[in-house]
Amino acid sequence: MTISIVGVGLLGGSFALAVREKYPKARFIGVDASAVHGQLALAKGIIDEMMPLTEAVAQSTLVVLATPVNTILTLLPTVLDHLPVDATVLDLGSTKEGICALVDLHPNRAQFVAVHPMAGTENSGPGAAFRELLPGKNLIICDREKSQSDSLSLVEAMFNDIGMKLFYMTPQEHDLHLAYVSHLSHISAFALGLTVLEKEKDEQAIFDMASTGFSSTVRLAKSSPQMWAPIFDQNRDNVSQALADYIDFLQRFKAVIDERDVPGSLDFMVRANVIRRVLEGIEKR
Repeated sequence: MTISIVGVGLLGGSFALAVREKYPKARFIGVDASAVHGQLALAKGIIDEMMPLTEAVAQSTLVVLATPVNTILTLLPTVLDHLPVDATVLDLGSTKEGICALVDLHPNRAQFVAVHPMAGTENSGPGAAFRELLPGKNLIICDREKSQSDSLSLVEAMFNDIGMKLFYMTPQEHDLHLAYVSHLSHISAFALGLTVLEKEKDEQAIFDMASTGFSSTVRLAKSSPQMWAPIFDQNRDNVSQALADYIDFLQRFKAVIDERDVPGSLDFMVRANVIRRVLEGIEKR
C-alpha cells in the first residue's frame, strides 16, 4: 500500500507514524509546500520520500489531505481529478460542510471519505508529530453513505487499527458541534492571551506571576494562526453563534460581579461544575 501525506505537519505526520507502526510494509510519500518540512519529515521517518502532488497521487492507494482547510478546498478537486480508479482520498480537516459540498457532484466523489480526528496540540509542523497523538481519540466520519464501500472500509479499518473510536455525523452536525467544543475554546484562548498581553505590557511580570492554571487556560493561544483563521472563516455562522452565546454568559457573569451578587456568582460556578461529570464520562468511554 502506498500512502501519500499531503501536509506533513502535526496531524499528517502523527497519522503516518501511527499507521506505519500497524502497516510496516506501507510506503509513505510526502507532499508539502515547505522543503524544510519535507526534509524534517524524512529525517524523522514520517515519510520515505517527497514528491510533487500529481506524481504522488498517481502512485497512491490512499491520499491523506492534512493541510489547513482552505488549502483542502483547493486541493481536493484536483486530487479527485487525478486519483487512480482503485484509490481513496480522505481529508483531516476541522470543518466539513464546505469541503463536502464542494465535491458532492464530482464524478469521483465516491472515492472520497470525509473524516476529522478529534486530536491535536498547540504545536505544529512535522517536528511536533508523534505516534501517540491519535490512538484512543475519537474520529468523526461525515457523509459515509456518499463514499463507496471499498473506500469507506479501508478508512474505517485503518483508523480502527490505530486505536481510534469511530463516530458518524452529517457535515452540518459536525460543524455545529465543533464550533462549541473546539473552535470556541481556541477563540477564548486567543482572546485571553491578547487581553493579558495588552494589559500587562511587562512580559517578565506575566512570566513571574503566571500560574499553571493560566498556562493551561491560554495554552491554545499558541496554536497556528495559519491553520485556525481558515477554520473560523469556513465555520463562521456556527462560530459566530457560539461566540454570541459565550459573550452573553460573560456579560451576565460580569453583571453579578459588578453587583457584588455573591449567590449569583456561586450559582454560575456550581452550574458550570457539572462539566466535571461530563468530562469524566467522556474519559471513561
